[in-house]
Amino acid sequence: MSDSVAVGLVGAGPWAGMVHAPTLAEGPSTRLAGVWARRPEASAELAGRHGAPSFERIEELFDACEAVAFSVPPDVQADLAARAARAGKAVLLEKPLAMDLDGARRAAGAIAEAGVVSQMVFTLRYSRAARAFLGRVRDLDPFGGYGSFVSSVLSGGPFATPWRLEKGALLDLGPHIVDLLDASLGRVAGVRAHGDPLGWLGLTLEHEGGAVSQASVSMAGTGELPPAHVEVYGRKGHARLDWSELGDDAFATMVAEFAGAVRGEPGGALDAAHGLRIQEILASAEAQLAGE
Repeated sequence: MSDSVAVGLVGAGPWAGMVHAPTLAEGPSTRLAGVWARRPEASAELAGRHGAPSFERIEELFDACEAVAFSVPPDVQADLAARAARAGKAVLLEKPLAMDLDGARRAAGAIAEAGVVSQMVFTLRYSRAARAFLGRVRDLDPFGGYGSFVSSVLSGGPFATPWRLEKGALLDLGPHIVDLLDASLGRVAGVRAHGDPLGWLGLTLEHEGGAVSQASVSMAGTGELPPAHVEVYGRKGHARLDWSELGDDAFATMVAEFAGAVRGEPGGALDAAHGLRIQEILASAEAQLAGE
């Protein structure tokens, strides 16, 4: 595609290799302009797999692209995303936006000040199944809901990364559940938290308009686990979304919509400002768990 958006990729870990790099390289709305990672050998290997250059300096990556996609730990993303925005690059950002609220505010502030396009990787929200679910929910006159997401990440594997092992389910799984309940029942106005992010964590969300929801998240599960799901109940019925229904269309749709926004099409609501708002909810929960 002649008008494809040149996107540079920051990061060369498992998720970058499984999802970001192949999707950006496949197009047609994007092309992989290059890869930069803190480990040059990993950057070179991933870039070579997709016929793209590997850069030793992140500034060289910025010079070679119009937009930057991030697949790095949250604390690394917050600083580098701000640098990309100040360089005039649109940014495709993983959740959570940063490791802590201060970092999220700095990143979102730099993006807003630069006036560049931003989009969060709330993957679920780009799937046809989730969008159909949210369409049904709007007709239910909803008053409450529940979400559950249990994984076995703490047991090991490629995603048992240091930041996940430190922060647990609140920052890894929490953004997905909170974002989807927020979209289903109205903006979250308050949160109450109990439990342990490294064990079982419960959240009660109070939504504008009076709806209330609960979320349970854990990364300490073992064995065969049920699919994550969200349920919404209303005065006109109920609806349920299982992660197993999502299919494999979400990331391609997200990248296409990001490219469209870079080219001047109307952007969606899942920008860095939204990522910051979700992080504010998570930070409030984290402070409660810490007894602050």
